[in-house]
Amino acid sequence: MANLKEIRSRITSVASTMQITSAMKMVSAAKLKRAQDAIVQLRPYADKLREILENISSTLDNDAGGKLTAQREVKKMLLVVITSNRGLAGAFNSSVTKKANTVLAQNQAAGVETEILSIGKKAYDLLRKQNKIYKNSSSLWDDVNFDDVAAISEEITEKFLEGDFDEVRIIYNQFKNAATQVVIDEQYLPVQIQKSETESASAVDYIFEPSKERIVTDLIPQALKTQLYKAVLDSNAAEHGARMTAMHKATDNADTLRKELVLQYNKERQAAITNEILEIVGGAEALDA
Repeated sequence: MANLKEIRSRITSVASTMQITSAMKMVSAAKLKRAQDAIVQLRPYADKLREILENISSTLDNDAGGKLTAQREVKKMLLVVITSNRGLAGAFNSSVTKKANTVLAQNQAAGVETEILSIGKKAYDLLRKQNKIYKNSSSLWDDVNFDDVAAISEEITEKFLEGDFDEVRIIYNQFKNAATQVVIDEQYLPVQIQKSETESASAVDYIFEPSKERIVTDLIPQALKTQLYKAVLDSNAAEHGARMTAMHKATDNADTLRKELVLQYNKERQAAITNEILEIVGGAEALDA
């Protein structure tokens, strides 16, 4: 009977865990809808802003963007690593930190000094022990908004212009769907403007007011803020998708384990009852004898 009591306890524990994971799945599903809407609405704006910047820049000299587009020897790099503040999201955080460690190892081999700006407690906790942390901006997740992200972008841009960093890269999870997140490692600074090889809108004779150079100079900071904000929103949606998927799998696994324990409990209980019947019959036969 002690064995039966232990199995009953495990069944209760697994059932309780299943209720928790199921509730977490529902919460993540609700948050995912809002986060997905936010990134889907931003992407067309970000893409169009990048397209306008490339179209105008395609007719200008390479140095039209000023210091923000100037390539220089990379001696010091800032790595912006975006994760979540909480776990229980499968490989969502570990995949980003794994990519960050790869870049850090490559930089170390090349003699490039690297500092980390972490957006998310998981990145901070996993990377701070063996690396230099420039800043921890995990509080950004308390209330995700463009103004706070823009402030971080302005700080990064200022440090780049002052020569504190020669290159800035962003590593984050890009949202594809609830079950798929892709780790992205993209260059943030200096700005890389792709030249269009085909004649499109850039070949049209437009009248620009103010000058093209001024428009490009004003667009680049806005494009940088939008790029970082898009990365944050991508990561936010990817986190909820990853957590919903992880909790769904956890719930299914808990349900399977509960059914196995119930089956084991019934077998043990049936065996115990059978043994008691045999003992009673054996005792009765001994009395008759």
